[in-house]
Formats: sequence, C-alpha cells, structure tokens
Amino acid sequence: MPSISTKNRARSLANRAVREQNALEERVVCPDCQRESDKRLIVQEQYLCPYCGHHFPVGAYFRLNSVLDDGSMKELDEDLGAADPLQFPDYPKKLEAASARSGLKEAVVTAAGSIGGYKCVVGVMDSRFMMGSMGTVVGEKITRAVEYAASHRLPLILFCASGGARMQEGILSLMQMAKTSAAISRFSEKGLLYVSVLTHPTTGGVTASFASLGDIILAEPGALIGFAGQRVIEDTIHQKLPEGFQRAEFQEAHGFVDQVVPRNQMRQTLIRILTLHQKGVVSGRGAKRSETPGNGRETRLSGAEKLLIARHWKRPGIQDYIDGLFTEFFECRGDRQSREDMAILGGVALYHGVPVTVIGTRKGKTLEEKMKCNFGMPGPEGYRKALRLMKQAEKFHRPVITFIDTTGAYPGVEAEEKGQGEAIARNLMEMSSLKVPVISVVTGEGNSGGALALGVADRVLMQENAVYAILSPEGFASILWKDASRSGEACEAMKMTAKDLLGLGVIDGIVPEPEGGAHEDPAKAVEMLEEALYPQFAALMKQSGSRLKESRYRKFREMGRP
Repeated sequence: MPSISTKNRARSLANRAVREQNALEERVVCPDCQRESDKRLIVQEQYLCPYCGHHFPVGAYFRLNSVLDDGSMKELDEDLGAADPLQFPDYPKKLEAASARSGLKEAVVTAAGSIGGYKCVVGVMDSRFMMGSMGTVVGEKITRAVEYAASHRLPLILFCASGGARMQEGILSLMQMAKTSAAISRFSEKGLLYVSVLTHPTTGGVTASFASLGDIILAEPGALIGFAGQRVIEDTIHQKLPEGFQRAEFQEAHGFVDQVVPRNQMRQTLIRILTLHQKGVVSGRGAKRSETPGNGRETRLSGAEKLLIARHWKRPGIQDYIDGLFTEFFECRGDRQSREDMAILGGVALYHGVPVTVIGTRKGKTLEEKMKCNFGMPGPEGYRKALRLMKQAEKFHRPVITFIDTTGAYPGVEAEEKGQGEAIARNLMEMSSLKVPVISVVTGEGNSGGALALGVADRVLMQENAVYAILSPEGFASILWKDASRSGEACEAMKMTAKDLLGLGVIDGIVPEPEGGAHEDPAKAVEMLEEALYPQFAALMKQSGSRLKESRYRKFREMGRP
C-alpha cells in the first residue's frame, strides 16, 4: 500500500498538472486543421488534436505526470528560482510576470522518479516561462540534474523546449551551453544513458548544447528544431526555405533524430528504451548446441549458381532476421551529420535477454523499398550511422551483431563528395578496436569494402549459399578481362563461396540453409542461423574487452600472411 508521502507526491503533481490544464480556453481551435475541440477532449488526448494529431504545448508538470510512475516523483532543486546577474533593466518584472503566468520559478523542472519501474532523472523545459530560454538558473538546474543522475548512476531524460539563450543574462547565458555540455560529457564517460526528447520549439543555444547530445534523440511530431530561427535565416541569406524546414520530420530525414514519437506513445517508448539499457545475462537456452559453427553441407553448386541464390529476390533480409532472432528491437536512425541512410538498418534489441546492437545492410523487398534503400548500397552516412551505433554499443558494453548483404558501397558522385572512402576506412579502424563481442553474418552478397565495413568481427559466419568477394563478379570481369560477360568464370576464379572462404581462413563457419536456399523456407533459415549464432555469442560473452580486441587484431593480422 502506498505511503502517505507517496500519495501526497502523486496528488501534488496531479494538482499542478490540473492547474496547467485550467489555463486552456474551454474551446480550442487547432492551428493546423482549424477544427474546434472541447478542452476536456484535448486534455484527455494528452494535448493532441483529436482530428489531425497536432501537438499542443504542455506544461512541465503535465509532462512529468504523463511519463512518471504515480507517486514516484521527487522534485530536485525546487527552491532554485530565477536570477538577474546583469541587473538588466525591467528584467525582474518580466521574471515575475512569467512566474505568475506559468506557476513556475524558472523554465525547467527537474525530478528523480521512475518510468515503468526504472529509476531515472527527468528534466522538463517549459516554454511558458520566457519561451523556455536558457539563463543561468536553467543551466544550473540542468547541470545539477545531470550530476545527480551521474552520482546515483541513473538514466537521464531531458525534455527540451526553448527559444535559445536568454538575452537579458548576456554572456553568462551563453556560457550555460558549455557548462551543460561539459556535464553531459562527464555523465557519458560513466557509461550512463541519456535520452534527449526534442519538443516544440527547441532552438538556439539549447539545440547547440545538451539537447543534441543524447545517446538516443527523440522528437515530437511537427516540433521546430534548429539553431538559427527561420526568420533569421531568411533575413540573412534572402532565400525562401522549403516546406517543413527544421521540423522534427526534416531533422529525422537529415540524420539528427533517432525517431519521431507521438506524445501518447512517449511513455511506452521510454520504457522500451530503459528496458534495452539494462544489463542482461546470457540464458542457458540452447546449451546442448555445438560450440563451433558447422562447416555446411557439401553441395555441387558452382559459384555462379550460388550467386543466383544469394541474389534471389525472396531471400531473407535484415528485417527477417531481426524479427526472427531478436525481441524489442528499437531502431536508431541517422548519422548525426547530414542524412538518414535507409540502406543501413540498426538499433538495439534483446537476444536471449541480453541487450545487443544489431546492424545490417538493407535492400528492401518491393521496388519502392529498394529505391528508398538504394538497392542495399550504403552511402557514407550509412557507414557513419553504423559506426555511431557500434561506439554506443561499446559505451554500454553491448555485443554487436551485423548482417551483410550488399553489392557494395554506393559509387555515386554525392557519396564521393561526402567521403565514402573515409567513412569505410573509419569503420575498419574503429571496429578493429571495439572492446565488445562482434559477430558478423554474411547472409547474401558481401562485395568490396562496402561489405567489410560491417565485417571486422571476432567471428564471421556465412550462409552456405552466400558469396563474399573483393567486388561483384561483373565488376571483376570488367576490370580484369575488360569483358563483363565473363562473370560466371569470375565466380570460380574469385573463390567467393563459403567453402572457399572457410579454407582461406576468411570466415569462421558455414551456416547451412534449407534445401534450395534460404528463400525456400525463410523461417527455417532463421532457425538454422540461430543454431550457429548462439554458441558463438555465448562463448564471446565470457571474454574480456581487452582480450577480444587483441584476438581480433591477431585474427586479421594473420590473414594472407606469407
């Protein structure tokens, strides 16, 4: 039975949330669809328009009430109020007015509590208080919340909503960008989780500091997110901005946001993320399996025939293996630099109850999907996304499992302009020194450095009808013999089959496939892969990070050594 103090905390939070609701007019007109709704219906829908889903602004306490477990909230630094460090003219009056209007002492509320039973620290910025601008006290409260989370080793979740730095506090306001970012850096060094949630609006100095530094960055639909405001941009460069510029969906497409999540799904999404960042233990399931991957069945298929099977349009892809092998998969998007590359699919999932990072090349099934995925040919943004996720896996001590099925890296002009070679090289270097288990599986084609960029692993498994080569047979024949029609001959000369590569020491095991190929029975193919994958996973989980790093170096050091 909840204690009296727990009941009081829950009642206090609910009362404050209700006071925020009372500020709404009885009838509300949606700015997007122009339809009118009753206030009670808007509140019931978590301040979403019941007709078009427009997200109305919400107060800090309503937000806390909607995500925290009942009775779990303990407000932090509740008595820390606004300051006037520069004695700016009329600023105290503005602060008083903002406080009277919002019921807040400053533009952020921080608290310790729990979400889905997981203890965490949550901060919520409130745009009703001087547009959520970041002055010295906002910076101080956020920094204290980060330090509290670090000292108690708790996940940190910050809901951002800000017009940027607070002009009335001048350079001291600007310094809060460095202060909060430094606090996040120290927090991250402890291997702790930080989730940043970008709500409308998140701009200026907040965007250019702690808001953009989350391990996982979420955004609410339609939220304005950017550094320079649209009016400033248009006045400066005298250029008309595109439709949807700087909105959450724009930022997701350009690689800066992992997922856009509607408010009524936010609590459940946070619970999933918190679940995936708990340390798991390898289960005993499958204990009777062989400790070494199989050598595959002897087949009479030629390299050219295997290539046709590897390229079969019904062959299982990365999504099929994610669905069949893992649970609770949470996709992470973007390279945090310029674009979301759909040719690489990656995220966090549970494998036998253990959080893992899963990354793979994605070709797509339908023509529309294939075009969006660039037919499985990643650009530099895709490789940088993969590396971001692998380095994040190392931070949280998560194993990495990659799936390779690509004709190669995209060879276009834009890819070269953005550093395709550097992106691949960076992956090769960083993967070689990861201090977590890395397993790669070649499930279809594995061509060129575009495949190897996901293949520097402790164990490399290969399905029996997959192929793995320096480049496509057509390209090989064209370069070497200046005759692409000799691709069939190239398939044999290149030694690209699983049996060939096992003999060369390039791979560590062959994964059998259903009769006729994985496309004939995808579910069975997943089951057969699991039989080979799990023993390798369980064995690598027992090794230290330093041993994994050294063994991986030695493994590749010996390849092709005279």
